[in-house]
Amino acid sequence: MSLAPTVLLKWLRAAGEPSRLRLLALCADAALSVSDMAQALKQTEPRVSRHLKILSESGLIERLRQGQWVHYRLAAAPEASSFVRGLLAQLDGRDAQLLRDATSARAAIAADARAAGQGAESRLGRALREFVTAAAPAAMFDSVLVVGVMHPELLEWAARSARQCTALAPSRRAAQGARAFADRNGFSCRVLKVAGSRFGADLASAHFDGLLLDHPAASSEALVQMLEEARLLLAPTGRLWIFEPYDSLEGARQRVIEHPLARLRRLLGDARLRCERLSPIEADGEHVLAAVARPIAAGPALVTNAEGAA
Repeated sequence: MSLAPTVLLKWLRAAGEPSRLRLLALCADAALSVSDMAQALKQTEPRVSRHLKILSESGLIERLRQGQWVHYRLAAAPEASSFVRGLLAQLDGRDAQLLRDATSARAAIAADARAAGQGAESRLGRALREFVTAAAPAAMFDSVLVVGVMHPELLEWAARSARQCTALAPSRRAAQGARAFADRNGFSCRVLKVAGSRFGADLASAHFDGLLLDHPAASSEALVQMLEEARLLLAPTGRLWIFEPYDSLEGARQRVIEHPLARLRRLLGDARLRCERLSPIEADGEHVLAAVARPIAAGPALVTNAEGAA
């Protein structure tokens, strides 16, 4: 395959930017929407749209309409496809950033599908709901916040267990699907689409006595920051549930430095949350760590704990 210098330079300029290179890697795996890729890159949809426009105008990717949504995938033209795949072949497949992007993109696709009712309820969702119920049997909360709408069972539990239910969706499509699920099942929950800020500016002064983090899919550093921000939204006696996906140790190719259970317990402690229960859950071929924690009291409570440990 031979290319005109002008074409090659155009492709190199389009691909030679960090975010656009990450987008090409995502488009090589599947056709994705702007919302899916914005969630994966942790960038705003307008910013991702500008990068996609450059890649599309260069001929490296193409738009694909699926129903009312537009998805992007690698261009079907053999020359462009071969160029992109050859470029991506030079990347380290173990790169942490690219692996996080791919994990977040898969989570976004699954969340959109489930929230839209395409996957409806699942064995894993029911297992997660049972974990929540076991920690708070027959409890009634004043207010519950659900971050992520990947499993509608958690959304329904929150709405039926709290006087006020708020849910944060990562995309417009996920928010619409969650609202439709609530309407079909006869419960009320305020569903907001959050862009940029993890929890949204509207919740800065809010306090919840229940908070569920559904599949945050974040690095250790980002997860600690997310947990710290979540703790600030919790009432002093509130509970936080987190459901984090992880790779089964049986299929791990690399040496495990820290066991996933120990890692999540440590991260909760780093965010000043006391883990009360931690358990692995497996269903539908997925592995999830489920934990429930409470805020660690400040002041004298810390001294008491230290004395008890001595």
